[in-house]
Amino acid sequence: MKKVVLAYSGGLDTSVILKWLQETYGCEVVTFTADLGQGGEVEPAREKAQAMGASEIFIEDLREEFVRDYVFPMFRANTVYEGEYLLGTSIARPLIARRLVEIAAATGAEAIAHGATGKGNDQVRFELNAYALNPEIKVIAPWRDWDLHSRDALMDFCEKHQIPVQRFNQADKPPYSMDANLLHISYEGGELEDPWTPPDPSMWRMTVNPEDAPEAGVEFTLGFRHGDAVTLDGEELTPGAMLTRLNELGGAHGVGRIDIVENRYVGMKSRGCYETPGGTLLLKAHRAIESITLDREVAHLKDSLMPRYAEMIYNGYWFAPERQALQALIDHTQQVVNGEVRLRLYRGNIQLLGRRSPSDSLYDENVVTFEDDAGAYNQADATGFIRLNALRLRTGAARGRRGS
Repeated sequence: MKKVVLAYSGGLDTSVILKWLQETYGCEVVTFTADLGQGGEVEPAREKAQAMGASEIFIEDLREEFVRDYVFPMFRANTVYEGEYLLGTSIARPLIARRLVEIAAATGAEAIAHGATGKGNDQVRFELNAYALNPEIKVIAPWRDWDLHSRDALMDFCEKHQIPVQRFNQADKPPYSMDANLLHISYEGGELEDPWTPPDPSMWRMTVNPEDAPEAGVEFTLGFRHGDAVTLDGEELTPGAMLTRLNELGGAHGVGRIDIVENRYVGMKSRGCYETPGGTLLLKAHRAIESITLDREVAHLKDSLMPRYAEMIYNGYWFAPERQALQALIDHTQQVVNGEVRLRLYRGNIQLLGRRSPSDSLYDENVVTFEDDAGAYNQADATGFIRLNALRLRTGAARGRRGS
């Protein structure tokens, strides 16, 4: 092993991994740091990686690509895992894996490395997506190999190797394991490991407490083109700018908090809290514009496939052929998903005020009206429709197979 590309944040774990790779394999280490909108500066990772002897350093702003090519395609399917989770961590992993593989090819590296633990989903997501792109790539997952199984052990390793990290005592230890990007922030560990214990109110970072949100609330209009949100109150925005603005709107009004126990792919249940303000608004608005533009059977087909699609993303199969095939179907349905949705936010709630699509709406007021429809719908047609659909039920009932 001569060269390894490491997914590098500059934090404690990946700083230890950088030195551990150099020491264990005697190899060059190339670092890759992705800015996915996690907040804070990513440039300090460059100085840190240089100080630790990284042979090459890649720091990339991937925010627009992340939203355009990963978040928006996922939201075209109204994707929700196990009824609540909007997949904020899951959807970031294929992009990181893709760039790791691409940088390995560009630099002549034989392997990639990541800091995911052996208990979580991320190890699976990074590696499945990497193998789908390069079947020959080698993957190093130090948390599955080394004997550094505690924070104190990591800090001792840093002191021994003069790695520039600040030593925390137990009182200063970060209370949660967190992952952040432009779509969400996740919180796990600490007091959250007891599913009976509520999260501390001070934990939340993207959203205000709904009780403290503005009394006035706020109204706005989202414009959709082919299933993607493209305008906010008439202003055209890039995908990254759109999600940023929606995060600000939703966060200011306490929208987007969830507390769930989910089923990890590796087999265990895990309690996590998530803030996804902009994504929560996107999901509500997208379903609203689909309600008037999609054919009934197409909409029902999409809804029936969505849980499977969500599992593909959650479990790490973004680049798998079944996800790509399903995406083609989803994207085909979105050609007619055009129009506007008006929403109102008030103290953690989203109120749908209206939806319209002058070019693609299937909603016909002449047919649905309770007033005189001027012959647009013949109510007598319903008699035969009902009798045909009741035929099997009547036949069964006549033979004693009646519902209880």
